[in-house]
Amino acid sequence: MMAMTHLIAAPILLPLLTAAIMLMLGEKHRPLKARINLFSSLVGLFISVMLLQWTQTTGVPGSIGVYLPGNWQVPFGIVLVVDRLSALMLVLTGIIGVTALLFAMARWDGAGSSFHALFQIQLMGLYGAFLTADLFNLFVFFEVLLAASYGLLLHGSGRARVSSGLHYISINLLASSLFLIGAALIYGVTGTLNMADLALKIPLVPEADRGLLHAGAAILAVAFLAKAGMWPLNFWLVPAYSSASAPVAAMFAIMTKVGVYTLLRLWTLLFSGQAGASAYFGGDWLIYGGMATMVCAGVAIIAAQRLERMASLSILVSAGILLSAIGFAQPNLIGAALFYLVSSTLALSALFMLAELIERSRSANEVPLEDESELLPRPQESLQPPKGINLDDEQKAVVGQVIPWTMAFLGLSFIACALLIIGMPPLSGFIGKLSLIGALLNPWGLGGGEPISTPAWALLVLLIVTGLASLMAFSRLGIQRFWTPEERPSPLLRKLECTPIFLLLGLSILLTFKAEPLLRYTQAAADALNNPQQYVMAVLGTRAVPSPEAKAALLEVQP
Repeated sequence: MMAMTHLIAAPILLPLLTAAIMLMLGEKHRPLKARINLFSSLVGLFISVMLLQWTQTTGVPGSIGVYLPGNWQVPFGIVLVVDRLSALMLVLTGIIGVTALLFAMARWDGAGSSFHALFQIQLMGLYGAFLTADLFNLFVFFEVLLAASYGLLLHGSGRARVSSGLHYISINLLASSLFLIGAALIYGVTGTLNMADLALKIPLVPEADRGLLHAGAAILAVAFLAKAGMWPLNFWLVPAYSSASAPVAAMFAIMTKVGVYTLLRLWTLLFSGQAGASAYFGGDWLIYGGMATMVCAGVAIIAAQRLERMASLSILVSAGILLSAIGFAQPNLIGAALFYLVSSTLALSALFMLAELIERSRSANEVPLEDESELLPRPQESLQPPKGINLDDEQKAVVGQVIPWTMAFLGLSFIACALLIIGMPPLSGFIGKLSLIGALLNPWGLGGGEPISTPAWALLVLLIVTGLASLMAFSRLGIQRFWTPEERPSPLLRKLECTPIFLLLGLSILLTFKAEPLLRYTQAAADALNNPQQYVMAVLGTRAVPSPEAKAALLEVQP
């Protein structure tokens, strides 16, 4: 039990130590740094899986783990907490991190300096944001991951990256300033920044100070909504994500989920039904803001012509769905939304990496690949058609023409990504959207009998309409990229580039067959969020470990 408690800090300390080693190695030894980075990322993923398994031990204190790094009594010191929701986000971050790194090791890690150190620092910020239990350290980890993302966004140079990177930095610096202002207002009213302590203090805030509390919460929410991608605060996201290198964009797919996670955590904890006069504060803004995001992103995705831009707009669609689902404050809907979050994030990360490979065929491999032994088989255009096969005017086989391995891989992967993002059967994206629709039609479970609200009907319609818009966009782009006859060579791909896409899509397909266990897990996480007392008691009930001197003094006074 004690060993598992100490393990809570490992996802933060491990990438910090790894980044320090990378910096000591300097700008040389790139293959060595890549191996160290991959080993550290795999260990971090393994630790995250162990923590997730630990949180499933329901009915015992181990279901919520609390660690006090400075051994200060709550709420005065730093507190790290792992529960079902944070453990799920840790595992998802570890998976995306490992696959994005594998893709980068094929060619992108050498396109700029300090890639591996920045990569580990960003992992540290992501893990810390999911584990921290107070607002100030949440700000610190936000700044850590954002500082690393600034360098990673500019990785590979190029005018588009520099231009969108400057906008990205400016917006996030402004959002960070709003974060500090909102946190300062909340601290001024309540006298604490510990999330569990805030959950106890907010219902007791005097009516005269409640307006100031709500103002601080609203300012804080603007900062999180800008990071989560809500309209109209998301104008920076599509250009930034579209211009980033493929492995960096794949990592960025989880960064918008940090904003969604933070809103879900704070809103269900601080403004739950037990928050008195502040109960469910801002819920309507989440519902209607999320639906506005879905509408704008759905219209824009129809006009998108590049696959990277479609992937970025699909992130906004998923963000709108998640934010709207949070605003309803219904455990069944939040549980379905968490399942959808996992499925969509895996698919979107795979799509960002796949986009580069597909677009590479259009540029005829402008960036040369090295190490020919690592390339996949070349197009088999020299094979003669079997006897009896009809030939066209150019003496090419009409039937039975050999499809290059690379094009077959890209085509099938594109279809799988499209099905997952659109939400069409039979893959896990369909299960996620079907679960969302089922929760909207049956808000409080079987036999509830409550009427379906107008916003619920609106969200249900938008789920279907945005899915149709994505279907139109992906179908059009698929026809242009794969069915339109053009005389261009098939792209040359490395096995290391295809492996992470295969792993992500394989996990998404596995979720299709193992949907029930994950749905049970996400529903348990949603039920725990709906009952914040367990979280509050676990955090505030944790005691600092007495020092040896204090133990000795205690023994002396005992008879």
